[in-house]
Amino acid sequence: MQIKPKILYYGTPVLLLSTLNEDGSTNISPLSSSWALGPYIILGLGIGGKAFENLNRNPECVINLPAQHLWEQVEKLAPLTGKHPVPEMKQRMGFRYCKAKFSEAGFTPQRSAVVRPERIWECPLQIEARVKAIRVPSYSGEIVIVETESICVHASKEILTSEGYIDPTKWKPLIYNFRHYFGLGLPMGKTFRAEV
Repeated sequence: MQIKPKILYYGTPVLLLSTLNEDGSTNISPLSSSWALGPYIILGLGIGGKAFENLNRNPECVINLPAQHLWEQVEKLAPLTGKHPVPEMKQRMGFRYCKAKFSEAGFTPQRSAVVRPERIWECPLQIEARVKAIRVPSYSGEIVIVETESICVHASKEILTSEGYIDPTKWKPLIYNFRHYFGLGLPMGKTFRAEV
């Protein structure tokens, strides 16, 4: 059966993107459009958001990956924007301006090792990155493709093996699936290239 879904968020990890505001404070933007290949992480953003504005001015960020138990804190960020005044399109969707996103969502800012935007302490996986390219596709005036390179990865000890690898049985990312939050189910198996 052919269908026409309104959205195609078919199940990807949620990330909280930290970017640098004009005044040196950190903005947090929840995203669900990303993929990684080697050290490169490709992000999908809205062209009218604060993250896009910030990355154009300061091409570095932190990709904070929340665990599944943080979904309510992530959802507190969902209706917020760092853009002031709030763009008309976002007003119609129910967004409101908030500068103090860390406190609004109950997150703790943590100094980054290499980049200027702060990390989110509660997120078990935090990737400091630099922007390699920003592309606004000619086929859509609403989205932006941001190519980043990982330069420093932080992981909570609770999700690591004794050898320093991320243990996939301990790491429980928050998944965004057709505008609903999910965790991972039971493991089904592993690829032949798995080291853990």
